[in-house]
Amino acid sequence: MCGIIGYVGPQDAQQVILDGLARMEYRGYDSAGVAVVADGRLAWAKKAGKLANLRSELEIAPIPKAHQGIGHTRWATHGAPVDVNAHPHVSNDAAVAIVHNGIIENFAELRAELEASGVTFTSETDSEVAAHLLSRELARTGELLPAICAVADLLSGAFTLVGITADKPGEVVAARRNSPLVVGVGQGENFLASDVLAFIAHTREVIELGQDQAVLITPTRITVTNFDGTPAETNTYHVDWDTSAAEKGGYDWFMRKEIFEQPKAVADTLLGRYNARRELVLDEMRGISPEDLRRINKIVIVACGTAYYAGMVAKYAVEHWTRVPCEVEVASEFRYRDPIIDPQTLCVTISQSGETADTLMAIRHAREQGAKVIAICNTNGSTIPRESDAVIYTHAGPEIGVASTKGFLTQVAACYLLGLYLAQVRGMKYSDEIFTITNELERVPGLVQELLDRAEEIYDLAHQLAGQKHFIFLGRHVGYPVALEGALKLKEIAYQHAEGFAAGELKHGPIAIIEPGMPVFIIVPPSGRDQLRDKVLSNIQEVQARGGRAIVLVEAGDQEAANRADQLIELPHVSTLLQPLVATVPLQLFACELAATLGHDVDQPRNLAKSVTVE
Repeated sequence: MCGIIGYVGPQDAQQVILDGLARMEYRGYDSAGVAVVADGRLAWAKKAGKLANLRSELEIAPIPKAHQGIGHTRWATHGAPVDVNAHPHVSNDAAVAIVHNGIIENFAELRAELEASGVTFTSETDSEVAAHLLSRELARTGELLPAICAVADLLSGAFTLVGITADKPGEVVAARRNSPLVVGVGQGENFLASDVLAFIAHTREVIELGQDQAVLITPTRITVTNFDGTPAETNTYHVDWDTSAAEKGGYDWFMRKEIFEQPKAVADTLLGRYNARRELVLDEMRGISPEDLRRINKIVIVACGTAYYAGMVAKYAVEHWTRVPCEVEVASEFRYRDPIIDPQTLCVTISQSGETADTLMAIRHAREQGAKVIAICNTNGSTIPRESDAVIYTHAGPEIGVASTKGFLTQVAACYLLGLYLAQVRGMKYSDEIFTITNELERVPGLVQELLDRAEEIYDLAHQLAGQKHFIFLGRHVGYPVALEGALKLKEIAYQHAEGFAAGELKHGPIAIIEPGMPVFIIVPPSGRDQLRDKVLSNIQEVQARGGRAIVLVEAGDQEAANRADQLIELPHVSTLLQPLVATVPLQLFACELAATLGHDVDQPRNLAKSVTVE
């Protein structure tokens, strides 16, 4: 999400930091800022919007040249993307500045404690507490490294903190927990950043910090400790790719990189959504009261493309958990069919960019009819969240590949959060029931990683099928939208004819197009839904009877289904409603590898754009 950088050395710190932020702007671009220590004083500048806004601000109001500083480009979580919420955050005595990546889950109680002691807050962010805590601990310890360790011990959640103080020239300090931080080892200079991309133009020697570790850098020294102050073991490596390759993190395509980022993206989307009682707390929902949500009698989900398929998955989960009727609409058709919308309707819109024109028009139409609108979106400050009553942000980070991958999985995860929140507010599920589901959701990133670790199996399959021109995808229940999404990916980037069908519809027409050797991907429901599963097993036999090649996605251990498959793709076990989070991943890998094998531009497929801003 957020991009952070720290520098100390002989170069102009401001220039090093701005250049590093420019290479990390993909991590967040709703605000940016820089702070330096010059002549024993702290100086800083920060501005909402893209990095260009900060550069313009610095031209108008320059800060002193310095050789020590920190910088930040933000993907907002707490607090709107406005100047005052931008990083760095500075202590009341203007002596300490910090930048922060992540979410501080216990910020509310820490803020209350600090305010009670006389500290004045200037922002709405969770991050600002860290600046005031670091100032307090520095006054107590007199040294930056033990001070940042003491602060880290007070924080719950995921964070990387990088800080400087006017009282310690030539020092930059940082700490990390569940959030990336690497050290760039230079000659007479050193760097800190959330991505090696920030400093790859200066050094390729990197120290990767471990969990719960802190680091102090000077121009000539790097000291790494655990949070308890004991010396820490570190992993050092040499980066052997150049700046242009670094943008893709060593991957050949952004899309492949983004597929492999999905464990973190899903984890980030789920992060910080619960209170100490394990109740769901969706801070972005403040624009719609619980009373409003209890009054609704219909839910309409509106989206386009991949986001529409995420909405189809949501329909199954939301209706099951809330018992409220739920419709899913293609945004481009929504307002033209004169939909029945009233003040008791909840309209949920899904858009990665937040600028999708058809979806935006659907929002405006729904609000004209008095409906409440919730946006599920990945882009802070975009039009759709601004025009909605409430928003649930997915924290996928910028997605550069046109074909959405981590965008889809995080949208599905956000839809699950919304469905469970509605069930909680409306009293349809007890807290222990919600905890059981959210606990399973938190296991999903690890299960996705297990699938990614077996990517070569899927790549081999793509190579085997590279000569095929027609593909069919079949699924039932939540497997149906997975089938549609799998087919869409092949169409988008491999330019192959691919169709997704509800498996129960196979005999109602689609079976006629099955030919000998045709690949048919079949998503089998998990155990526990035996009636559905048995019907899909019958579909496998129907496909094979016509000579089709049955490529079966089924949970590990389902030997009966495995025995019927011509090609087997094993999935980790999850409950039925959550299966799309794992079943989609092999289909993404397959489409990416097939497109690459065929020599296509995977990231920028023909005739497509990332965000459709016209109807």
